[in-house]
Amino acid sequence: MFRRVRREFASGYERLLRGEVGSGPTHVAIIQDGNRRYARRKGDDASDGHHAGAETTERVLDWCQELGIAELTLYTFSTENFDRPPQQRESLFDLIESKLYEFADADRVHDNEVCIRAIGAVHRLPERVKEAVDYAENRTRDYDGFTLNIALAYGGRAELLEAARDVARAVDTGDLSSDDIDVGAVESRLYRRPVRDVDLIIRTGGDERTSNFLPWHANGNEAAVFFCAPYWPEFSKVDFLRGIRTYESREASWQRHRTNRAVALVRSLAEAELAEAKTVARRLRDQLTSAGAAEIDEALANHETEPAD
Repeated sequence: MFRRVRREFASGYERLLRGEVGSGPTHVAIIQDGNRRYARRKGDDASDGHHAGAETTERVLDWCQELGIAELTLYTFSTENFDRPPQQRESLFDLIESKLYEFADADRVHDNEVCIRAIGAVHRLPERVKEAVDYAENRTRDYDGFTLNIALAYGGRAELLEAARDVARAVDTGDLSSDDIDVGAVESRLYRRPVRDVDLIIRTGGDERTSNFLPWHANGNEAAVFFCAPYWPEFSKVDFLRGIRTYESREASWQRHRTNRAVALVRSLAEAELAEAKTVARRLRDQLTSAGAAEIDEALANHETEPAD
């Protein structure tokens, strides 16, 4: 009976959360932590935990498409994972290889036009895994319904370091002027980048750190971060919706702050020069929500109706 009550409570809470979230983020990135600890707790081998985690991954893909999320990036194999014992590494490579082939041939992937892409130092992976990557990417390269990025042999610090070295080499050989070093020059030298900047990072397993995951695409975009206790195989739709709610709460707070600053700027300018204030207001409207733009208009209207001194 307790299990039934618990299921009913979880179902009700899920409906509540689903009603609270709106359009949500465009790009979610997930650090899938806790597979081995989940297996140890159950008395299983580490490989059993990874297989259980793979089932969670498939459910998350369904949730993303249900919520209209356009892009998902999964931290599947980090550069630090190369330091694991050979048996663990090979088990992970077996799973990654099989899942890439399975996903590439799945009807759901083709029906939903999912584009599968690998990001990271893919050249460091075993040949059989690289062949699976090529197969999955070639089978789905023309799709644009949803983007699934698999981070393999990925390390954020290594990515930025290699990009910096490449920029330095280009300047040294004269292929790039130091005056031309800008965001585009760095981005073009990163691993194959995600289609969009990251809006939300989710980490399971209880650790509160982002482990050098997508520092350029997430930190540069000031992505929201949601840490949760469940191990990856236990990650539920309720946990996912709580992450989306965290993003939306942060986004609403950020929009409120941005609107307040914009209104304060327009009011300050209007006191000195109304024409200049109107010019700035037109530029700011495009960067704000419709409600924020309305507040800008109201601030200008109030100033215009104030009696002159």
